[in-house]
Amino acid sequence: MTLAPYASDPQHTRGRRYPEAATAHRSDFQRDSDRVVHSSAFRRLVYKTQVFLNHEGDLFRTRLTHSLEVAQLARSIARALRLNEDLVEAIALAHDLGHTPFGHAGQTALNDCMKAHGGFEHNLQSLRVVDELEQRYPAYDGLNLCFETREGILKHCSVHHARALEVVQPGGVGRRFLDRSSPSLEAQLCNLADEMAYNAHDVDDGVRSGLLRLEQLEGLPLFDPFRRAILAEYPSLGGRRLLYESLRRMLSAQVHDVIETTQAALSRLTPEQAKQVRQQPPLVRFSTDMALRSDELKRFLINHLYRHPQVVASTDQAQQVVYDLFAAYSQHPSELPPEYAARGQSPRVVADYIAGMTDRFAAGEHARLTGRATWA
Repeated sequence: MTLAPYASDPQHTRGRRYPEAATAHRSDFQRDSDRVVHSSAFRRLVYKTQVFLNHEGDLFRTRLTHSLEVAQLARSIARALRLNEDLVEAIALAHDLGHTPFGHAGQTALNDCMKAHGGFEHNLQSLRVVDELEQRYPAYDGLNLCFETREGILKHCSVHHARALEVVQPGGVGRRFLDRSSPSLEAQLCNLADEMAYNAHDVDDGVRSGLLRLEQLEGLPLFDPFRRAILAEYPSLGGRRLLYESLRRMLSAQVHDVIETTQAALSRLTPEQAKQVRQQPPLVRFSTDMALRSDELKRFLINHLYRHPQVVASTDQAQQVVYDLFAAYSQHPSELPPEYAARGQSPRVVADYIAGMTDRFAAGEHARLTGRATWA
């Protein structure tokens, strides 16, 4: 496929932090994607939580399956828009590498622990993973990914942390958060595909768990028109098949909406180079109507799933595990693995170690260090 003129071209990448020669059979962005897949942090995503904790069932999404779903959606849209599919895949597969165990509950707890030491942001931690924490190559720490991949991984960043990044890497991946420019179209696309994926699969997992009922979704403008259309075709359909088909059509409608809305925006702007889109507001987006419907579904999930008493009770326990682990390693750094202890006794080292844990490893370490089993 011929790339659009506004797509990110690997032949014009801003390069890697440590220069490397190009290879004959893979583009630089394809190499980035391959490096992510072979990393230790990527493998650990299989036992890291989305909403439901790892011990609560084998069929709920994990960070790994979520990342694969984001990559699938993003690649489909990228192909239609003639964007760089390899870059999209690399960003999508790497975007959650810095997430803590126990989902957002773990992130909240670790941020609380690190408030006096610079805080904790999972997007910034994902960048730390690919820049520093992965140790696979003899010449440098990290995966030495291209600027464009690293830029896409850093989806959000506080001004405070952006300034700190700018000191270390002037004009680097933190710069756009200071001058309010936009990232590449591929990064914008992964951002939106992330939202599309978790909205759909959290509905699926919520119904599977029994915490949501299919009837509760009736009337939601992003979901219900598809449910009603399906029942008009298949009046006796119900249960999981009705849910699956409704979500499939919902995602398809969102994909088509993003493609059409973005194509219209690009037609008005007619950019001739990838760098021109960086001076514009985000161009990869939903239509106004689709954005409103997506926001309403997000509010529904917040009120009926993420704040469900059963989810809250489980995440409260998970947060306590993180608090206890942080205290234990801070007070007894000898409990850290040698490679972490060798980096010195600092809160950031403790945070790096905990952030890299899977749910089940964190629970096991908590039981070992405290003598208490959090979940039977």
